Amino acid sequence: MPERGSLTMGRRRVASELRRLRELANLTGDEVAEQLGWSGSKVSRIELNRIGVKFDDLTRLLDLYGVGGTQRDELLALTKAPRSRGWWEAYSDVVTAEYAGYLELESEAVTALCWSAQLVHGLLQTEDYARAAMESHVEWMPVTPSGRIRRLIEVRLARQRRMTEKGSLALSVVLDESVLLRRIGHPEVMRTQLEHLVGVSRLPNVTVRVLPLAGAHPIGTGSFTVLAFPPLPGIEPPADAVYLEQLARNAVYADKEDEAYQYRVAFERLTTESLNPDESRELIARVARETWP
Repeated sequence: MPERGSLTMGRRRVASELRRLRELANLTGDEVAEQLGWSGSKVSRIELNRIGVKFDDLTRLLDLYGVGGTQRDELLALTKAPRSRGWWEAYSDVVTAEYAGYLELESEAVTALCWSAQLVHGLLQTEDYARAAMESHVEWMPVTPSGRIRRLIEVRLARQRRMTEKGSLALSVVLDESVLLRRIGHPEVMRTQLEHLVGVSRLPNVTVRVLPLAGAHPIGTGSFTVLAFPPLPGIEPPADAVYLEQLARNAVYADKEDEAYQYRVAFERLTTESLNPDESRELIARVARETWP
């Protein structure tokens, strides 16, 4: 797991671009290290975003790769720019460092591809559904004091502003059909949640699909979210970041290009096997009426 600071978008962009530039220069990491008098591990740790690159070191790398103009200016600016405070920092009493790292990535992403195998995705949850899900978790695994639940719900609802604000997040979600049938809270909570899904699925930047229970499971893995990011002038966007939820940890990231690609392919397979958006909306509405009257 990367350190907290290594998750910031500026560092991810610089690390990703430096690796690309080295490959374009047809140099190995060891060759770069030899020319700059560094160890091979230093080059590797910078490109893998395990450590940040100092301004002077970045200047030497860009000189070696022959980078100038706008591209050089953008990369140097990313290294010098102080990290701005995010809205989530007001919730530092309940937001862990790992979760804060994810929230920062989510705030910068332009696209989110989400596979939800057990619960409605957090960006689509109603307040009552979120509370019921958290309270249910506390009942059998009391790791979250009840007094913190309200604050965590506020964080979850604040995240949802990305779907309606300027520069809205393009959200594509695949829900397992079992999510519609698994009772979280009272039946009224479920009905309201499914009705909310029907409504939000009509937003122009939101797509909701349902994977039917019938047939073999196309990927057989737990929930994940793939985040994609915009490019800057002269700079390729960094690799997708994949967020994995686990029982004992808030987040695990798979942000190497080949790993992230596997999850993107898996999501494409899920969409292929799922109902189309209109069929999914009809199914959600029908379950709301018939299962949670």
